[in-house]
Amino acid sequence: MTAQMVLSFSIWLALVVLCVSFLMTVWRVIKGPTLPDRVVALDMLTGIVIGFIALIAIRTGFTLYIDIAISLGLVGFLATVAFARFVLSRGGREGPPGETAKAEMIKALAAPVPETRRSPRKKPATGTGPAVRRKAKK
Repeated sequence: MTAQMVLSFSIWLALVVLCVSFLMTVWRVIKGPTLPDRVVALDMLTGIVIGFIALIAIRTGFTLYIDIAISLGLVGFLATVAFARFVLSRGGREGPPGETAKAEMIKALAAPVPETRRSPRKKPATGTGPAVRRKAKK
């Protein structure tokens, strides 16, 4: 078995696995019971598409596809963050019972922590203390 045959078999196997995961993820986007499930599935779709692009880059040897995959990863990350903020702003108004409590807990954890008031630090004393005398001797 040559290296070319192993590479070709691996690429076909990876394509089959990615196709199956793509179909299962699309099913989750369509069927997903809650909005957060759909957001996670969309993020997973981005990762699967990046995998497809990487396989095409390996198969064709055209390295520009890797740059496209990296760009898609960055855009997918930003889209996921935007969807997460949208889900947080909705406050859990959609979904089965108990989801509202989870959303309120997440919102409370994501809230900024108020700063505590501290007394101003005391300035070091200047004068003829032992530290000042040691510095003066050097």
